[in-house]
Amino acid sequence: MDDALRRIRCTADYQFGKSVGAKLFPTNVEVAYSPNTGRIRYIYLNKERLATLRPTDGMLSLSLAGAKRIIENSKSARCIVTVRSDVSKFIAEGGDVFAAHVVKVDDEVRAKDEVIAVNEDCGVLAVGRAFLSAEEMKAFRRGVAVKVRRGNAEEG
Repeated sequence: MDDALRRIRCTADYQFGKSVGAKLFPTNVEVAYSPNTGRIRYIYLNKERLATLRPTDGMLSLSLAGAKRIIENSKSARCIVTVRSDVSKFIAEGGDVFAAHVVKVDDEVRAKDEVIAVNEDCGVLAVGRAFLSAEEMKAFRRGVAVKVRRGNAEEG
């Protein structure tokens, strides 16, 4: 296994849970490098972007395709926020997840973590960044819990 694949898999395991990296990034992924810095930038599978390696902190930013791979292939993922079904359409259209919308959240979620918002049937609604920790999402009844970056309008 080459160093780039090992690095992105280790990053995914750290961010999303043990053994998620191998499920998210099979051996046939294509790694694109930044022309300016030569660092890993994007990870593709069959010409579809799964994730971007953020240059600011070295963490992964998921695409909807990457989020779907995690949900479909890894039961041990720890980056999932489940929201009420009655707000699924709003979130799938790109609306932020409010604390009052959260039905369930993985205990390991911290503020600023990359998270996947799913409906109560485990359908991927959106990807974004946690604004609150899991404990805060459970305790608060108001305020933004997840800042949505991209919604999955197909699922809403």
